[in-house]
Amino acid sequence: MTEKTFTLADETATVSMGSRLATVTKQLNLDSLIVFLNGDLGAGKTTLTRGFVQGMGHKGNVKSPTYTLVEPYELPPWHVYHFDLYRLGDPEELEYMGIRDYFSQKSCCFIEWPEKGTGILPQQDLIINLQYLEEQREITLQATSANGEAVVAALSK
Repeated sequence: MTEKTFTLADETATVSMGSRLATVTKQLNLDSLIVFLNGDLGAGKTTLTRGFVQGMGHKGNVKSPTYTLVEPYELPPWHVYHFDLYRLGDPEELEYMGIRDYFSQKSCCFIEWPEKGTGILPQQDLIINLQYLEEQREITLQATSANGEAVVAALSK
């Protein structure tokens, strides 16, 4: 399992890292990407995802799916889904919303609070841990699949 850590100076750097992740995903022409996002409230999970969604070509607002559970972004040929499972009461609720349909070819799924979906969510490609580092953020990417390894290697260059 390859791991790489970066320091992000501010919100702009966090958005930029998300955009770099989008660029790498497109360059590698991955069939799909499943990312688990870990970190305290306010650590930058949604900010990073905003950078990714914008880096994939979205021009509008990117909002947190705290109350809707999922925000979809159709960015042909990609489907980007941003999940926030913070308010999920039981992992079985994911089955009722048809969670498995989101994990398809050319889909990129960013999942905040993935531990709330244990037993239902598929295997991730990448685990991203965000934590406070005084006024900055530290981001650690852990590859857990061939796709994840390719992403971390490309970001490390």
